[in-house]
Amino acid sequence: GLRRAPRLALCGFNPHAGEDGLFGSEEARIVAPAAAALRAAGCDVTGPLPPDTAFTPANRRRYDGYICLYHDQGLIPFKALAFDEGVNVTLGLPIVRTSVDHGTAFDIAWQGVATHRSLVEAIRLAARLV
Repeated sequence: GLRRAPRLALCGFNPHAGEDGLFGSEEARIVAPAAAALRAAGCDVTGPLPPDTAFTPANRRRYDGYICLYHDQGLIPFKALAFDEGVNVTLGLPIVRTSVDHGTAFDIAWQGVATHRSLVEAIRLAARLV
C-alpha cells in the first residue's frame, strides 16, 4: 500500500474541463471550489483535469487514483485497461462491498468462455478491506 497520502486527479465535468467557461461554468462554479476544499482538508488533489486527457500514460503514472464525476467518465478508461480483472468497491456503507466490474455477462453465460479473474480479485480486495 501507499505510505503517503494518495495523489488524486479530479476530472472536470465538461469537455476539456470547460475551456475556461467556453464549454460550461461547472468547473469554475463547482469543481474547482471542491478541489480547493479537498486540498484545504489535506488531500493531495489536482484538478479539474480535462477528462479526455486525464488517463494518459503519463497521468496514470503521476496519480494514484481518479475522482470521476459520472459513471462513464471513469468506467470507460477503467474497463479499457482492466476489463477482466476490474473490481469496484462501494464506499460509505457500514459493510465491505466489492463486486466484479464487468456486469452480468448474460451474453456469454453457459458457454464456457467466462473468466473468474474479476471475481477472485473482488474477493481478495474484500479480504484486504476487512
